[in-house]
Amino acid sequence: MTTISKVGREGITAGLLGAAGVALWFFVIDIISGHPLYTPGVLGNAMLAIIGGTPQGLAVNVTAYTIFHLVAFVAVGTLACTLVDISRRVPHVTIGLLLFFVVFEVGFQFIALFVTQFDTLGRLAWYQIGVANLLAAVLMGGYIWRRHPELAGELRVSLEGTA
Repeated sequence: MTTISKVGREGITAGLLGAAGVALWFFVIDIISGHPLYTPGVLGNAMLAIIGGTPQGLAVNVTAYTIFHLVAFVAVGTLACTLVDISRRVPHVTIGLLLFFVVFEVGFQFIALFVTQFDTLGRLAWYQIGVANLLAAVLMGGYIWRRHPELAGELRVSLEGTA
């Protein structure tokens, strides 16, 4: 029987936290606008169109997006936790983690701004996607930060260049 490593468990948990935060944000926005499941339906429709599939009805689009959403967040969470684990052995990697986070967040905001210009995404606004992404980053980052309090010292050492 295969067991999941501590890094794997943390990555899955971080990813699920981020995915849940995004899903909850989109759910609240959709309920307020009077269109439950609108956002995952539109994103699923766009995702299926991009990969060459035929967009389906709301249930299929939401299911396809939800599966992709969960897998993507667990993968990102696992990558982040793997990089944190590596940084514990190689302290200079910690500054790379910070740079990766900043570049990823800024890049994602630009991608959101770009893709919301297309009709495929209906009336989704870039800031709705941006807030969802920031919420996921705070949830995932906060979880990882609490699980690894040594990161603060490692980041300081990495920034000072004293390691």
